[in-house]
Amino acid sequence: MADQAEVVFVDGVRTPFGKAGDKGMYWNTRADDLVVKAIVGLLERNPNIPKDRIDDVAIAATTQTGDQGLTLGRTAAILAGLPKTVPGFSIDRMCAGAMTAAAMMSGSIGFGMYDLAIAGGVEHMGHHPMGSGVDPNPRFLSERLVGEDALVMGATAERIHDRFPQLTKERSDRFALASQQKTAAAYAAGKIQQDLVPVAIRTEQGWGLATRDEVMRPETTLEGLAALKTPFRPHGRITAGNASGLNDGATAAILASGAAAKEFGLSPKMKLVSYAFAGVDPEIMGIGPIPATEKALRKAGLSIDDIGIFEMNEAFAVQVLSFMDHYGIADEDPRVNPWGGAIAVGHPLASSGVRLMNQLASQFTERPDVRYGITSMCVGLGQGGTMVWENPNYDKKAKKA
Repeated sequence: MADQAEVVFVDGVRTPFGKAGDKGMYWNTRADDLVVKAIVGLLERNPNIPKDRIDDVAIAATTQTGDQGLTLGRTAAILAGLPKTVPGFSIDRMCAGAMTAAAMMSGSIGFGMYDLAIAGGVEHMGHHPMGSGVDPNPRFLSERLVGEDALVMGATAERIHDRFPQLTKERSDRFALASQQKTAAAYAAGKIQQDLVPVAIRTEQGWGLATRDEVMRPETTLEGLAALKTPFRPHGRITAGNASGLNDGATAAILASGAAAKEFGLSPKMKLVSYAFAGVDPEIMGIGPIPATEKALRKAGLSIDDIGIFEMNEAFAVQVLSFMDHYGIADEDPRVNPWGGAIAVGHPLASSGVRLMNQLASQFTERPDVRYGITSMCVGLGQGGTMVWENPNYDKKAKKA
């Protein structure tokens, strides 16, 4: 049996994220073309990688039908020009699709079966609205296995507010405002664009090029957030302003063994320490990152105090705040989402896990004072996923940024 191999994150890219729907920039773009664009951009950035040495391509999508169907990892690999000898497959863990793709490919590398793999995800929520085409088993409700609105993510977020009264709407709105401001600052400094692959688009205005996320609202104010409707219940606390929207976009990353990285002269941006997934009650799926992080930290032999950067998926502000409260992290802690998050840039479900990794990897490059970081997200139907990463640039003597 092979010894456990070191697993490294070599590089990751994404398309700009668009607004879902017929007014969004990707309305006339196929979902599979989005992920192909990401894979092609990734390989162009890493010309040292021999394409025939890629062992597998795992691409996630939540709704695996139409232009997101047909074993997407295999079709995307062929469409991206990889040799026909490179296999591929699809994966689905709702919002944590790309994270699961990265975790499964990492497991195969760690076990010594793979040297190089591509992991990513795509969601075209315009072409495939959440829950479209699904037929939930009637036993879920008849046997009360889950609550009636367990599949309505906004309703599950309202329940977190119910359960933890200290998580007020005002705190959620403040967190959402900070996300918009941090993302705007990161864009102004050119930090987010470095991992974006431009996409040719066709709209009513003619042909164009998508080079930035479409959904950002840097002009957001607390007053504006306070006045928004609460679509999930009257006088609720979840609004379009303190939640991620409906989005289209794709991500792709290269994972490798430490030995393969050396062989091909690649400079890894992160080293994987551990990963874990956990289940919680579907009605309060947003707390999933808490047990997932506890499991991942335990596997890593680390504590929450060892983590220098947290890349949390902002499905809902309240969901990130519930995690922060659990661990005693202040709402404005600079370690959490330093460049903002999904509330500002969007959350095309299955693609978001690799977006978190891209941002953490880019921050590791700038922050030799930080040794460990995590990427974490909640998952529909009551799950959470967390991956713990080590910074290869870590220097004990580095001054804190």
